[in-house]
Amino acid sequence: MTPEKRLERQARLAERFVALADTLVDDYDVVEVLDGLMSTCLELLEVDEAGLLLTHPQGGLQRVASSSEEARLLELLQVQTREGPCFEAVESGQPVMVPDLAEGHDRWPTFAERAIADGFRSVYAFPMRLRDSTVGGLNLFGEREHSLDDESRQIAKALADIATIGILQQRSLHRSSLLAENLQRALNTRIVVEQAKGVLSERGGIPMGQTFELLRSYARSHNLKLSELAQSVVYPPHMADQVLAARNT
Repeated sequence: MTPEKRLERQARLAERFVALADTLVDDYDVVEVLDGLMSTCLELLEVDEAGLLLTHPQGGLQRVASSSEEARLLELLQVQTREGPCFEAVESGQPVMVPDLAEGHDRWPTFAERAIADGFRSVYAFPMRLRDSTVGGLNLFGEREHSLDDESRQIAKALADIATIGILQQRSLHRSSLLAENLQRALNTRIVVEQAKGVLSERGGIPMGQTFELLRSYARSHNLKLSELAQSVVYPPHMADQVLAARNT
């Protein structure tokens, strides 16, 4: 990376951190914050897809954000098979770097085979840590080997730390009951958003990959929280038709 491009990236990164800090208020929308982090990873790092898993309060992992359908399926595969770099990063609490995914075939046979078949050649997983506990993991996928240099890895770690703050809120970290409550709320919100995406896809005959951007755009233009809009699409009074109609205006 040239010095000019490095300075440009640092400036954009500073802007993103300021924007993210502004969102971490009492009534921030956790799903929108996390999906925004996925976009930031793709914009600022030499990676092609991103995903994020959270630990479930009752045990196990659950996907809460991903940049594409391919990333979503790879995250779900790790949850189901209990293997893969993000699963390992959460279990160990340490980053997992795989610059050449072909070397991970013996380590995670099911995950590596699927990821390589999808066109990925490198993967990096960063734990979301709270003191001695790990509450999730950020997964980054590259279509070429050695996607992230040392500087990019430091940026990715910082973004994982921001995601941790966004989920837990610093003022609540000392109370384990609030920790579990915040994690559960984030997971429940993601479920409703996924349901709303399904409703819009079925009613509008549009690909699932386009429905999230449609939801986010409508929420922003009408000053609504993403989670509230998703609830209104799924449950009465239904707003699916209004959201679908807005794409033609």
